[in-house]
Amino acid sequence: MTKRTAAKYKLDRRMGENIWGRAKSPVNRREYGPGQHGQRRKNKLSDFGTQLRAKQKLKGYYGDLTEKQFRRIYAEAERVKGDTGENLIGLLERRLDAVVYRAKFVPTIFAARQFVNHGHVEVNGKRVNIASYRVKEGDVVSIREKSRQLAIVLEAVALTERDVPDYLEVDHNKMTASFVRTPALGDVPYAVIMEPNLVVEFYAQN
Repeated sequence: MTKRTAAKYKLDRRMGENIWGRAKSPVNRREYGPGQHGQRRKNKLSDFGTQLRAKQKLKGYYGDLTEKQFRRIYAEAERVKGDTGENLIGLLERRLDAVVYRAKFVPTIFAARQFVNHGHVEVNGKRVNIASYRVKEGDVVSIREKSRQLAIVLEAVALTERDVPDYLEVDHNKMTASFVRTPALGDVPYAVIMEPNLVVEFYAQN
């Protein structure tokens, strides 16, 4: 689990946005940041501040990756041909924990990381317990037979607050998800606007 697991809603409040679109997010009640000075943090952001916030929001969305992890993924996105921002989103969505979350096998991205780490997930029939494992097009991600009736899985499948994106083919009866294609930014069902172009600007200048 990540260091932010016990306080994931703080990220919502710090950003002033319901990043994952959850009904229980405190931002639905109050949009200011956490702490006694939260209501006073309404100053206009500089270009640097705007870029930093875009990076923090994207990094936080995927389970609050460490800076080292996120920077490594960004460096790879930069090396690949094409738009770096789009490449970055594609690489993040190919993480095994992200696929498990998108397939609605678990309710949150934080739960997805723990679920993978605890060995409940298989890729093409082989057990994989590394959350950062990169899924390829055509791979089939499945929940292990003995894990399919876990309460967390049944709860997630029944959730109505989010849908499975069309770059995955999911069968909740068999608990399998086929990774059809690497998505573009416009394909990913973010609950808020993500701006990978600002992340690219941030790293280009810092």
